[in-house]
Amino acid sequence: MKKLFETLKNIWSIDELRDKIIVTLALVLTYRLGTHIVLPGIDPNLIEAAQKNAGGGGLLNLFDMFAGGAFSQASILALGIMPYISASIFMQLMTILVPQLQKIQKEGESGRKKINQWTRYLTVIVTAFQAGAYVAYLNSPGYAEA
Repeated sequence: MKKLFETLKNIWSIDELRDKIIVTLALVLTYRLGTHIVLPGIDPNLIEAAQKNAGGGGLLNLFDMFAGGAFSQASILALGIMPYISASIFMQLMTILVPQLQKIQKEGESGRKKINQWTRYLTVIVTAFQAGAYVAYLNSPGYAEA
């Protein structure tokens, strides 16, 4: 146990590492606080009633598991990193299927940067689609009865 505290003390003494730990903890805290901010136009009471009626099943509960509880609260941060992961997987598949993307990928660092930039652009599109689907699901007539 003493060695653990020594290791933590050594880690904390490195300025760059300490700064990264503080930034990471601040981002996690910000995300956790953001999960309690409900989307405008969504009634939290209906969501709570739908959860009770669903009995632990349903699409919302599956996504909620991946979002750390943000989906069930209709949070502004409910999508989390899922859009980026979806866009990243899509771009990886496209680099295998599309010869032009394969060439760009093989260009080295500049090609990798270009594909990463396209992945970020695609993330915005995927986010818009997933957010629209999420809000439509929450506003659907059958949701409150689910």
